[in-house]
Amino acid sequence: MSQKKQNRLKIGTVENYRHLWLLSIWVVYLALFYVIEHVVTDDYWVSYLPLDDKIPFCAGFILPYCLWHPLLALMTAYLAFYDAENFKRFMAFIGIGFITTGIFCLIFPNGQDLRVSEFARETVFTKLVRLIYAADTNTNVLPSMHVIGCGALIAACFHTPSLRKRHLHWVMLPLGLLISISTVFVKQHSILDFFVAVPFTLLVHFLVYGVIFRQKESASEAQ
Repeated sequence: MSQKKQNRLKIGTVENYRHLWLLSIWVVYLALFYVIEHVVTDDYWVSYLPLDDKIPFCAGFILPYCLWHPLLALMTAYLAFYDAENFKRFMAFIGIGFITTGIFCLIFPNGQDLRVSEFARETVFTKLVRLIYAADTNTNVLPSMHVIGCGALIAACFHTPSLRKRHLHWVMLPLGLLISISTVFVKQHSILDFFVAVPFTLLVHFLVYGVIFRQKESASEAQ
């Protein structure tokens, strides 16, 4: 029996599921998100740059925008069952990035006033935009969690051998960038939210892959 097949057969063992407690990070984030969405409503600092007025509303960008949620879910599921170590890194990225952002929004309530109130014509895209507007408020936008989440997805693809082998990192990189910029074209975010999220995402990447797990790898090698 090949080593690859043996590894697959081990997936169902209890020992291989111990890392799944990290899924609680999603529970904590979603609970925090629910709280801030109901606490931060009308009284907020407005995120805006003059450049926002130069960026047109493009309803078609709602398609890449909507890919964010299923991609995060798929990455979480794949790594949870096929790469425990990179699952830990991915969840650390999500935990530090999303939960820190949520706490920041509680301390510094923010929002944007860029949403389109009327569309020139109704299309499938504009209907999707309306649904997104209804499901997600215009508050808690700085920094953009879409950008942070895309950073987590891109990092996971670059650091996971099985995904790199399939060259998915070269798919996720442009796709992540497309999803990130879609946030400003559907007027869910100010360009300021994007600009602030990029360096923050790089910082989280450094902390997760360059500090936290590098130290763990060094300690394991020393033993």
